[in-house]
Amino acid sequence: MAVPKSKITKSKRGMRRAHDRLDAASYIEDSQSGNLRRNHHIDLKAGTYNGRQVLPPQED
Repeated sequence: MAVPKSKITKSKRGMRRAHDRLDAASYIEDSQSGNLRRNHHIDLKAGTYNGRQVLPPQED
């Protein structure tokens, strides 16, 4: 059974956890429709991805 050789201090534990946070989602303005969308995701209102029509556009 694995047992730590010595106690991990609060500082070392905190330094290890420094990068574990969740980043806020980034949105970009679509160049063709002007809608906000996530990078590498389908623009759901226009139904386009990478300049191609992949879904029928949504009517609001």
